[in-house]
Amino acid sequence: MNIGYSGKTVLVTGSSSGIGRAVAQAFAASDGTVAVHYRSNESGGKETLNSLDGDGHLLVQGDIGKPEEARRIVQETVEQTGSMDIVVNNAALIEQFDFDDLTYEEWTSIWERTLAANLVGHTNVTFCAIQQMKKQGGGRFVNISSRGAFRGEPTAPAYGASKAGINAFGQSMAQALIKHNIFIFPLAPGYVETERVAPILDGPVGEGIKNQSPFGRVAKPEEVAQAAVLLAAEGNDFMTGCVVDINGASYLRT
Repeated sequence: MNIGYSGKTVLVTGSSSGIGRAVAQAFAASDGTVAVHYRSNESGGKETLNSLDGDGHLLVQGDIGKPEEARRIVQETVEQTGSMDIVVNNAALIEQFDFDDLTYEEWTSIWERTLAANLVGHTNVTFCAIQQMKKQGGGRFVNISSRGAFRGEPTAPAYGASKAGINAFGQSMAQALIKHNIFIFPLAPGYVETERVAPILDGPVGEGIKNQSPFGRVAKPEEVAQAAVLLAAEGNDFMTGCVVDINGASYLRT
């Protein structure tokens, strides 16, 4: 199995912090050329870029929830690097709420924002990246899903549904793209120790969340990143479409 990515371009959406930053760092450490994507956190994007090993990495900005910007993100990456070998569809948002306190207008707005960022945006990035991959003779996608796609997200149903959609999308496209030597690997973490999750883990429910796993903790971003690097490696072709869990045995599917 080849775990080196020399000469490969890796686009990581939503890599200005958290899991995305760790993924970008892991691919750079494996000699890949990384396109660090951010939507609005420019300082975070630059911080990620400056933290990467090696040379030739780039910064791309855009809202993947807008179709034309999703296409531009891919085009800019290809124009600056000459290829599109691996895409890690990671960018996402989650909005927690109490269903009983929500107006209909708030409800529809949350669903619109969440599906645009977490699902439709990634389908559009994927479509555009596929066009370049077909020219090159192949490529690979790692789609960051969530344990919540299976376990449920009662205070964030739009998030859970969007992640279930990412799984179904990846499995459908895995079947469609084998003939083009393009492979898709959905990766489903549980809770991950990121800046966004820190207030929850430090709060009154934090210990309970950590103890959902026999490890007594949640995943580190670097552990999810290492899984992404392994999945994108050559030699995993026959795993295409398989949803890979990384949740410390906190939720086991049958």
